[in-house]
Amino acid sequence: MSSLSLAVRDSSTMLRRNLLHARRYPSLTLNLLLTPVMLLLLFVFVFGDAMSAGLEGGGGRSAYIAYIVPGILMMTIGSTVVGTAVSVANDMNEGIIARFRTMAIHRGSVLFGHVAGSVMQSVASVVLVGGVGAAIGFRSTGATVLEWLAAFGLMALVALAFTWIAVGMGLVSPNVEAASNNALPLVVLPLISSAFVPLSSMPGWFQPVAEYQPFTPAIETLRGLLLGTEIGANGWIAVAWCLGLTVLGYRWSKARFDRDPR
Repeated sequence: MSSLSLAVRDSSTMLRRNLLHARRYPSLTLNLLLTPVMLLLLFVFVFGDAMSAGLEGGGGRSAYIAYIVPGILMMTIGSTVVGTAVSVANDMNEGIIARFRTMAIHRGSVLFGHVAGSVMQSVASVVLVGGVGAAIGFRSTGATVLEWLAAFGLMALVALAFTWIAVGMGLVSPNVEAASNNALPLVVLPLISSAFVPLSSMPGWFQPVAEYQPFTPAIETLRGLLLGTEIGANGWIAVAWCLGLTVLGYRWSKARFDRDPR
């Protein structure tokens, strides 16, 4: 059997292991999903009318639902991959990783199993939160099948990029609590992006903080695909961010994983 076949076989086994863990212990995923769902309901039904005043042309709560749902979907990805950092740190602390190092398996299959499982969970979480958004009134305006496919592809790419970063955070964390804290920026970054209000409504000194980060171009691209708004250069910027973070996270995670334990 070739080395590629061995890598695929072992990665599939590790993926199945991680999916079984997620099925047996769903509380972590559900807790991470609770944050974006609660924020969606809070901002729509409590602040919706007031927040819509900052949108171009106003439009009331219905317009704000259309504006906020793409941002919440991206925030869902950031929240879900926090569980990956916790899971990796837990494997490191329980000695499972050390045991895998002594077994005749492809060395990178442990990481690839975590990454593939996390991306699948992120996509499933996005579908669930998107269902909540549809239930409270979100509707895509004229998006074609290709635009829907591009939207799902973009969210999968964002999930892949931030999953690799989360894996690195889990590998460098001394315990599960530290991993959860280290991954907190993945939840905070969407809060300071264009997810909730347009950049133009923010203070001038804060706009560069919200603009020059990975979530804002991804959110604006998703809005353009689903709602028909102007995408401009945001699409290419979002893809560039995702590819750069994927390479960075992969190299960081591989370097930490290949380092011999003390």
